[in-house]
Amino acid sequence: MTKIDIISGFLGAGKTTFIKKMLEDVFQGEKIVLIENEFGEIGIDGGFLKDSGIEISELNSGCICCSLVGDFGKNLREVMERFHPDRILIEPSGVGKLSDVMKSVQEVEKENQVKLNGRITVVNAAKAMKQMKAFGEFFNNQIEYATVVVLSRTQNVKPEQTETVAKAIQEKNPKAAIITTAWEKIDGKQIYKVIGQQKSLEEQLLEEHKHHHEHGHECHEHQHDHEHECHEHHHEHGHECHEHQHDHEHECHEHHHEHGHECHEHHHDHGEDCTCGCHEHHHHHADEVFTSWGKETPHVFTRETIEHAMKVFCDTEDYGTILRAKGMVPCEDSTWIYFDMVDGEYELRNGEADYTGRLCVIGTELKEEKLAELFGI
Repeated sequence: MTKIDIISGFLGAGKTTFIKKMLEDVFQGEKIVLIENEFGEIGIDGGFLKDSGIEISELNSGCICCSLVGDFGKNLREVMERFHPDRILIEPSGVGKLSDVMKSVQEVEKENQVKLNGRITVVNAAKAMKQMKAFGEFFNNQIEYATVVVLSRTQNVKPEQTETVAKAIQEKNPKAAIITTAWEKIDGKQIYKVIGQQKSLEEQLLEEHKHHHEHGHECHEHQHDHEHECHEHHHEHGHECHEHQHDHEHECHEHHHEHGHECHEHHHDHGEDCTCGCHEHHHHHADEVFTSWGKETPHVFTRETIEHAMKVFCDTEDYGTILRAKGMVPCEDSTWIYFDMVDGEYELRNGEADYTGRLCVIGTELKEEKLAELFGI
């Protein structure tokens, strides 16, 4: 049985760094495959992770949760057949919804020897409150469906801010375990022990849930994973279901349309001001909100060109609202520059040569021609 762990997180949260830590501390000796899903046409993170010794299967031009659902299932089956891994790590796009990634995995679970294990969401403690407000539909979904939330960069913020972020996360998902200790102070095995404990708790709740169904009890479960079964119980026994869980809204909506019952789901995909009613297809997909621009190019850059672009992205909106910029490109001094910018902060470092230069910009209302001019390509 192959275990699947989903490591989600908004743009720049630190998913790649977290995966590296888990590979070093926890998964050594296991046959691991990482399935990446990047938003945009140009895959970048596979290059950052290529020295980890694991296979990279990049899914671009969309996200697992919408246009790539079919491709994702096919890709996952191919991974199973080709590599027979002990564990698959799925790193969804930073602007993807964890709920939809889960549904994709659960579909594959039905006919393959795979088991969904941990649902981990990495949250940047320094940016969480701002991102929660600005991108609630996507940011909050990743929190609400997680079993474990791992805070990154807690060493860079005051303890009071960490407490504020933790409280906000608990309000969105009171059942999730929250890791607040700075990563360099805690071993990955300790983190994964918490993930295992949360999984065991879910399985225990599932058994209790099945017990309720077998004995015809009214369904008042407050867990997250089995709304579909609850509604089956509702039809079979006529009991009223007040589920406050989140994992099978699709089935809930099918139930609503097929049987005309009023839907009281307390889901979060539509936002507080949404007036669309109980219709699953009206929530936004990433490609309806965010856009990306990217290039593969042999162009040789100067460090000054890259740094200037990062500063412009941080300080202005001359090129659109830039949420993330990342890439690896050859430099005039025969080195390679790896750059990473998110939410007003950027980092440049030297890295290994790649097969060609690659760069990607993600945001809203991007001005593509001006971006090309800025990078000189």
